Amino acid sequence: MKKPSSKIRAEIVKLQEQLKQAETRDAERIGRIALKAGLGDIEIDEAELQAAFEEVATRFRKGLGKRSVSATAAISTGEASDGRGEG
Repeated sequence: MKKPSSKIRAEIVKLQEQLKQAETRDAERIGRIALKAGLGDIEIDEAELQAAFEEVATRFRKGLGKRSVSATAAISTGEASDGRGEG
């Protein structure tokens, strides 16, 4: 049985509102984290900041953000398995 178009439109409106609320929650969470990290005090171009966030997102999508502290420290000091560090 097909849904009438009015019912589909109502569902779309409801889903759009849910999406807006989810995006607001995400933005507030990321904003709080950014402020705690001190980004609110830095004068930086918005495009540069977005590029930096995109790099972080890529790092976490690849699973690099889930390393232990000691593994991260080894990479930052160039002590990774290949001796070249991350990169």
